[in-house]
Amino acid sequence: MFVPGQKAAYEIIREGGENVLYVNYFGYIALPDLARDATTMEKAFDFLLENPNITKIVFVQFKNYVYDMQTLSLLREFVSLYNYLIKQVNILSPSVLSPFSCKGCVGRRQNAMRYLFLTLLRRDPIGCYVELRRLIREEKMTGSKSGCAEICQNHYIALLERIAALFEKTKVIAEIKDKLEGYVVGSRKWYDVFFKPIILPNFVFTKLVTTLPEKGEIIEEYEVGNINDRAYVTILKLPNSTKYLYHITPSEYLLEEQYTNLINLARNVLVEHQPKQEEFTDPERIRNVFFNISRDLLTELARERGIRLDYRTLIKLSRILVRSTIGFGVLEVLLQDERLQDIVVNAPSNQNPVFVRHQDYDECDTNIFLSMEDVNGWAAKFRMISGRPLDEANPILDTELEIENARARVAIIQQPLSPYGLAFAFRRHREKPWTLPLFIANKMLSPLAAGLLSFLIDGARTMLIAGTRSSGKTSMLGSLILEIMPKYRIIVTEDTLELPVDSIRKLGYDILRMKVRSALIRESTEVSAADGIRTSLRLGDSCLIVGEVRSEEALALYEAMRVGALANVVAGTIHGANPYGVFDRVVNDLKVPITSFKATDLILIANPIKSPDGLHRWRRVLQLTEVRKHWKNDPMLEGGFVDLLKYDVYEDKLKPTPELLNGESEIIKAIAANVKGWAGNWDAVFDNIMLRANVKEMLVDYANKAKRPELLEAEFVVKANNAFHNICDDVKKEVGLPLSKYVLPKFEEWLKKEVKKI
Repeated sequence: MFVPGQKAAYEIIREGGENVLYVNYFGYIALPDLARDATTMEKAFDFLLENPNITKIVFVQFKNYVYDMQTLSLLREFVSLYNYLIKQVNILSPSVLSPFSCKGCVGRRQNAMRYLFLTLLRRDPIGCYVELRRLIREEKMTGSKSGCAEICQNHYIALLERIAALFEKTKVIAEIKDKLEGYVVGSRKWYDVFFKPIILPNFVFTKLVTTLPEKGEIIEEYEVGNINDRAYVTILKLPNSTKYLYHITPSEYLLEEQYTNLINLARNVLVEHQPKQEEFTDPERIRNVFFNISRDLLTELARERGIRLDYRTLIKLSRILVRSTIGFGVLEVLLQDERLQDIVVNAPSNQNPVFVRHQDYDECDTNIFLSMEDVNGWAAKFRMISGRPLDEANPILDTELEIENARARVAIIQQPLSPYGLAFAFRRHREKPWTLPLFIANKMLSPLAAGLLSFLIDGARTMLIAGTRSSGKTSMLGSLILEIMPKYRIIVTEDTLELPVDSIRKLGYDILRMKVRSALIRESTEVSAADGIRTSLRLGDSCLIVGEVRSEEALALYEAMRVGALANVVAGTIHGANPYGVFDRVVNDLKVPITSFKATDLILIANPIKSPDGLHRWRRVLQLTEVRKHWKNDPMLEGGFVDLLKYDVYEDKLKPTPELLNGESEIIKAIAANVKGWAGNWDAVFDNIMLRANVKEMLVDYANKAKRPELLEAEFVVKANNAFHNICDDVKKEVGLPLSKYVLPKFEEWLKKEVKKI
């Protein structure tokens, strides 16, 4: 058994630019907590004396107690003071304590110095300072009664006061020196403020700051994850910071010690049976296999050790064991938070917190610091899942991750592109597809804009959705797919799987996904994006959706638009801040001929807008522009771009332009020209657009009034769209046109019945 005074076994390991000292504390009877245990502080003090280059200390017990560089810097100040007093000042020397050969006081003073600086300073530096101040007061009160000459006594007091002044230059004493009245040596009252350990289960490498910052204002608290495996999120506003703190505590950090030990034992067994590379080609299957193995193994180990496991605890421990072995650890917990949009890991990972983008609080710091084991393990798993290389010759990897109803696009870079090592960016996709009513509810769209987009999709137009990163382009494209009638076939071409194709297929759509080679990859077994688009034309009459237009596939896309795909919807996303920016990118960067660009009917621009203070931002559609066909060289100069909708910053609303209201849209006229009753009848056409707008707005109103947000989700919206088209067809048979005054009451009647059923 480990006892105080015994030398603990330790080793120093170089990890990610840090010198980490691991101390075996398994036999120690108390928790290795510097704040609460004087012996542990003394050990840490001595380790820093012997190894001045240590940047982190990890006491390994049933859990790991981690003290990082910032915490150790506070203790290191006292270590430096100790070295200065013992080695440079030589505080025990008789000549230092009594330079006037006053023999009677030397022994007493040496005993005091030994107690203060050889013993107390190493175990209780705050107590050492308090005792030092007490000693100064006593020496001043004793004065000539001490038996020393006055000059000797004054010298000693001056020495003690110089030492006290050195204490007061340390960060710890400087902060609390005026609050130490009544401090009892050995109480360790103030150490929790400065020396809180980061406590980790032994089976995880990720470092979490588990305690909440004292000066943080709690803005919101909520739970994420499965009912059997909850994580707890706290959003805090910190003083003197423009960003919020996203503080998360996964369930593995709250386990009882017996369960932590159980997972440690099970993990040691499972790590001997890691899946082979070929098994990672089906991650979902291998996770299910490992979950079943974990459940059986934990049950057996618990029985052997007399630990009682109820069903819910067993499932929780099994989930934790899977994600800490073949899974992605804390990343999986973060991906369960539907309100997160991006997760970013900067290099070097062990020196930077993980950053997240929250839908309500924008950019946030987190309490998560990843270890080198974390990022290296992730990189290896993503190589296996994707089947793509990630090395110095191929320092970029784009892939995707799907875990328990959470999907994310993954971008990884490493050396030499990232000089400090591996860096990751995860774009979390919503589990369910976005819908136009959801965008109305979130003020990204106006009802009129949603009605017009629905009309244009039914009109089989070609459309590019443009914007910057994180502007909602892909989400908007997904919502427009739901506006296509399920009776039409849809082919989706993507290099990174971002669109919610699986969810849309489950809603009854005839949809085929094609995965093509990323523009960032020079060679692979995957088909190029251009060949993928051309192949889609051979797969029968279909709507064509392109995840993102990035490179040479632009030529193939416009070829598809020009040679026959116009009979169906053709849509994709592209980076661009405005219509002319899209034209410039397509024609000048992607080398599409000017005449081919005219095959674009519409450009929708989605971009974030910011508050005046720059602290907040919201996603908005800023304009919908039609591309006319009469211009020859420059659509901007020759009037080739005509806005149908334009964002009004003062009203925070997307509003119709005079060209739309006055029926001057050539695209809408072209759609109407092929519909009986609409050709030359602008009032009937605009009535249909407004009908669709009112239907979308009605869905939002009913959802809000009934407090039924599920009415805005894809399953119900597709059902409502189908009902709308059937009602329109019935009305058209009766009166010749699907006029709003007949259709809308019938749709509301249907909606009321459906809401009652739910």
